[in-house]
Amino acid sequence: MWFRNARIFRFTKHFDISAEALEEKLQADAFKPCGPQETTRQGWVPPLGKHGDQLVHSANGYHLIALRKEEKILPGPVVKEAVEERAEAIEVEQGRKVRKKEKEEIKEQVMLEMLPQAFSRNRRCFAYLAPQDGVLVVDAGSAKQAEDLASTLRKSLGSLPVRPPAVEQAPAFTFTGWLNESIDHPATIVLGSECELKDPSEDGGVVRCKGLDLKADEIRNHLETGMQVTKLALTWDDNVSFVLDEELGIRRLKFGETLQDQLDDVDADDAMAKFDAAFTIMTLELSRLIPGLLEALGGEDRSAIVEE
Repeated sequence: MWFRNARIFRFTKHFDISAEALEEKLQADAFKPCGPQETTRQGWVPPLGKHGDQLVHSANGYHLIALRKEEKILPGPVVKEAVEERAEAIEVEQGRKVRKKEKEEIKEQVMLEMLPQAFSRNRRCFAYLAPQDGVLVVDAGSAKQAEDLASTLRKSLGSLPVRPPAVEQAPAFTFTGWLNESIDHPATIVLGSECELKDPSEDGGVVRCKGLDLKADEIRNHLETGMQVTKLALTWDDNVSFVLDEELGIRRLKFGETLQDQLDDVDADDAMAKFDAAFTIMTLELSRLIPGLLEALGGEDRSAIVEE
């Protein structure tokens, strides 16, 4: 159970919930497959998959949940071809031209007829609540997917006081300072070999660099023209590597050998124990990483957080 991404939400006021209470809330919105005429549906599923039937898996006060989304897939070209065939048949039989509005109605009818036989695409999005750390962490590659899970969780709970974390200075400013050496980065952070540079002007370009020494003259020349660093590959404390963007989205998470070795010490034949150990190792490491990153980026802006 290693997350591949981490989208962070900060609780804006004290929030705590037991695994039992969370389970009860999520059961009301447990996943049910799409009906014959439905194009999409989502709901909560057991994060352990076939190895468990609970909608919440808890360890050390961290609550793991999973949202499943089913979408019916109707290939556009197939739908278009069927619509054109029906429209052509009407024109031949009735001797009139089928207008745009009528074609839209035919398309809706075609889709309704095809939906029961359509293929389904299922996706699961994992997240965990860490009340003691004051965060919700979502394994999502995009902000939209993370927001979708947070919104669904808010609906299930009735209230979810979260927002993306804010820092005292713009992340792009800090990233740029790290590369042009006008800002020192902590010893726990090592720069990787990948970054994205953007010209802040309205029609500015984008430069993506991969597999390069980020302190090289080529990168420095771009910075001297006023380009800013908006994504940056980093390694944290020799344990976790990732790409961090200016919205504080963490992507392509990779956990290092030290953490992998800890997991290898667990009995490989016990799937539940293996899953539980991976989740515990990951959450403990992220509980160090998240505040460390916020501090490295100039400190967290907590002005919107109600302190107890």
